[in-house]
Amino acid sequence: MGQIALPFDWPVADKDEDFLLSDANRTAIEHLKRWTVWPVAATLITGPRKSGRSLLAGIFARKTGGRLFDNAERHDEEALFHAWNQAQETRRPLLMVADAPPPAWEIRLPDLRSRLAATPQIAIGPPDDDLITNLILKLLGDRGIAAPPEVAEFIVPRIERSYVAVQQVVDALDRALLSGHGRMTVPLARRALSDAGLIRRARGA
Repeated sequence: MGQIALPFDWPVADKDEDFLLSDANRTAIEHLKRWTVWPVAATLITGPRKSGRSLLAGIFARKTGGRLFDNAERHDEEALFHAWNQAQETRRPLLMVADAPPPAWEIRLPDLRSRLAATPQIAIGPPDDDLITNLILKLLGDRGIAAPPEVAEFIVPRIERSYVAVQQVVDALDRALLSGHGRMTVPLARRALSDAGLIRRARGA
């Protein structure tokens, strides 16, 4: 797994080397790399919250000089419509980030609806076990917490496979250490995550 961190609340990552490349986001990254040959100078990127979609989009916009509408479904539709047209005129890419593509994202403005129908859509998928493992270790490391690999090996098969769950796990482990429990171990992780209601029986156990 290569590095190109996902935008969790603590700390705020904003550099290429902080982004963890995995099968969950590889298709999106490859698409963004080819932005100069997009037939339409715009893309809609979707994915679970906390999946790194905003971080990736921000890196892309800074590197290309493009324009970014994060949480695009909350923006004024006229503004999105004019930004889409401007992107085609200037060939400066427009990147829109949303929870889900239309029709799940309801669009009332017909002209915007037709333009988004012609816009490429890419999605970041749910995290696989390798990505969850690396995220847990990296995010703990970002907080100055050294976790041996066996801690992640214990946690991964027992938690929900989602980016939000990873954040909750890291927060719970951080709180446990702040409470004066010493160093990170499997027994500490088991106790902290059980108390927080974050672990279940291991898959296949």
